[in-house]
Amino acid sequence: MSPRHESARQARPRLMPLPEERWDARTRKLLATAPQDPGGRVPNIFSTLVRHPDLYEHFMPFGGQLLRTGRLPGRLRELLILRTAWNTGARYEWGRHLPLAKAAGVSDADIDRLTAGVEAPGWTDVERHLVRAADELNRSAQVSDATWEVLADHFGDAELIEVVMVVGQYHMVAFFLNSTGVELDPGFDGAGFPEGDRTHE
Repeated sequence: MSPRHESARQARPRLMPLPEERWDARTRKLLATAPQDPGGRVPNIFSTLVRHPDLYEHFMPFGGQLLRTGRLPGRLRELLILRTAWNTGARYEWGRHLPLAKAAGVSDADIDRLTAGVEAPGWTDVERHLVRAADELNRSAQVSDATWEVLADHFGDAELIEVVMVVGQYHMVAFFLNSTGVELDPGFDGAGFPEGDRTHE
């Protein structure tokens, strides 16, 4: 069993999104290319992270590469991201990626399996080992030999690198979200993501 993770929601955010009236010319330029919610609203993650504009400017292309132009199929990428959100107690990450996952073909049954872990029935062999890889990276910062060997039968070198980098990227994002207390945006919810302790496979 891996350690229990407590829900990481803060009673209130430690860092608030930067109010629009405080956006200078550079901030407006940076946020102009951020994905927007209906009505042109900038998601809280971006309007909070932009408080560090230099980091924001370099973070966005890397995150976009993994999310939009990576080599992993979208469905498998989103399984990795959601399991990482679950493992790290990142309710914001979970809530924002549920619609992306469903758009990429992740079903409600898949989401139920993600919360149950690798032993849940219904996974394909590669899916089970991807979830296991996410768990192993969360637990010990390394994919085991046995898991790597199975994944190497399905993926080339670039895809294997991407598996590890996707999990690592969304760990980093979870650390930021959980530590700053970024609040989930209007119109999104943490369905299936309980408050309190969870025990993982």
